Amino acid sequence: MQAKINRESCRTSSSRQYVPSSDMSGTNLSIHSITHKAFAETQMSLLSDSSTEAETLSVSSGSQARCSYSASSDASAGSESSVLVHIVSGDALQAGTDVNQRYDSHSLLKKVPYGASNSSDECQSVDEVEKLRKELKETLVMYDKACDDLVHAKKKIQVLSNECSEEARKVENALRKEKILKQLAADEKAKHLEAINEVEQAKRSFTREAYSKHKAEMVGCIISLDKEKIVDAILSTSKNCRRYSKHEIELATDNFSEARKIGEGGYGNVYRCTLDHIEVAVKIIQQDSTDKTDEFLKEVEILSQLHHPNLVLLIGFCPEIGCLVYEYLENGSLEDQLLNNKKHQPLHWFLRFRIIFQVSCGLAFLHGRKPEPIVHRDLKPANILLDKNYVGKIGDAGFAKVISDLIPDWQTEYTDTIVAGTMYYMDPEYQQTGTVRPKSDLFGLGVIILQMLTGKHPNGLIVSVENAIKSRSLPYILDRTQTDWPVAEAEMLAKLGLRCTALKCRDRPDLESEVLPELEEILHRVSSIVNMRNLNSRAPSHFICPIAQGLMDDPYVAADGHTYEHHAIKDWLRKHRVSPITRCKLPNLSIIPNHSLHAAIQQWKKSQTAQTQTWK
Repeated sequence: MQAKINRESCRTSSSRQYVPSSDMSGTNLSIHSITHKAFAETQMSLLSDSSTEAETLSVSSGSQARCSYSASSDASAGSESSVLVHIVSGDALQAGTDVNQRYDSHSLLKKVPYGASNSSDECQSVDEVEKLRKELKETLVMYDKACDDLVHAKKKIQVLSNECSEEARKVENALRKEKILKQLAADEKAKHLEAINEVEQAKRSFTREAYSKHKAEMVGCIISLDKEKIVDAILSTSKNCRRYSKHEIELATDNFSEARKIGEGGYGNVYRCTLDHIEVAVKIIQQDSTDKTDEFLKEVEILSQLHHPNLVLLIGFCPEIGCLVYEYLENGSLEDQLLNNKKHQPLHWFLRFRIIFQVSCGLAFLHGRKPEPIVHRDLKPANILLDKNYVGKIGDAGFAKVISDLIPDWQTEYTDTIVAGTMYYMDPEYQQTGTVRPKSDLFGLGVIILQMLTGKHPNGLIVSVENAIKSRSLPYILDRTQTDWPVAEAEMLAKLGLRCTALKCRDRPDLESEVLPELEEILHRVSSIVNMRNLNSRAPSHFICPIAQGLMDDPYVAADGHTYEHHAIKDWLRKHRVSPITRCKLPNLSIIPNHSLHAAIQQWKKSQTAQTQTWK
């Protein structure tokens, strides 16, 4: 008999169906219960099938009945029910197969003919079946336990895997933090080393600064002693130069009040005040210009030794605050008169000619100083001051330089020195080479001459005057605040100014032998013009030439009956045939001298000259 274990088993205790299920990692167990009758019918069917298949086996019907009865009795006596087990799981498939193999083996035993068997064999087979069932149950129990253990192990493995992943993340984070901390430590170490280097450098710098400070203090002490010696020497050599105290200066300037401030010099403010009952101009070195003390002492040393009508007189000084006390000049600087003349009357052209001559005389005095000449180096309108009578005086000699080794004009020599001066007035050759000569001041003098004639800014002025002279249009660029310029003398002065502004020193005229004589001649001519105009203003009207509008020196009578200056009427008759006064046609062109009028004019001139000498 083949015992077929598919999905059902018999149970004898009850007719109801019980299906327990256990979830053991994918394993499902189903148990169905049937009645004793059904189980017997199943057995009979199995035995009937077996007897049919056995062709050579002869079994009596009694034996079949016994066998059937014995099997039925043994089945009912051996167990209350039959169990059919179906295992639906990949994990329990092998166990189910083993059970089926065992039942199949029993079935094969059943197929053997029962003719030779007896009741003891049958009972032994039933015991074996029971034994197999017990083994099956034990196997199922063990399988259930193994499944439970497997599920537990899987859960434990999952937990351990999660813990391992967490630990791995912690280790990774720890490694990353360690790397960051190492980098921070390296940075901090670098900063520490850098800080140590900075401290070392600071220590070295502090040591150098301390040494430099000590050295500077020593040098300062030496310089201070030298300055005291210079001051004592100045006071001993110049009796007219007085030393003022700081308190005296502060008291005179009302503690440097803005109300007393009248201007600014090259390196200090200028205040107007009264010292020793004399009106003076006090120039103070600015607080941020203490490094220019050398210039201050240089100016004191130079000016204390110079006395000339066309140089600003130095009255005294104060070494404590770097103060220079000059004579006060009422009409300010030439720059104020020319370019900033809103508060002043326009400077008369005759005064301009005279101021140029006076400045040239003062400059010639500096250049002719013995044994060593002095070069001003910063001659400009701002450094030319005017007193109450408009007498020009050179001031601000702070940039002046004593020339010990005079370089010839024809020689060009480059010198490593600091160039001093003001743009547009500075000698181009001195600016390029650093070599200073007395003729270096002539360039500034030439620019000043051109400014006095035109009243214009120095930028581009030289070219403008050159073009005007070439095109014979000089009268059109003369200062228009003056309407009665002597054009001929103005042109002479303009040409002299252009010669002084030559780019090379060797092309400029000599101040003493050329410039001064020519200026003196021009001044004499313009003085004659002024005197003549003054005489004309007081002369009788019939002494004045109708054509030249001036006092006649050689009067002649023309055909119209009127008297004219001889050269004026001759020039007129060359071009015209009519009378200068009546505009009528002249009967003839003959002229005759007027001796009686000439004698009267000469007598009047003598009387005017005698009267002028009496006033003087």
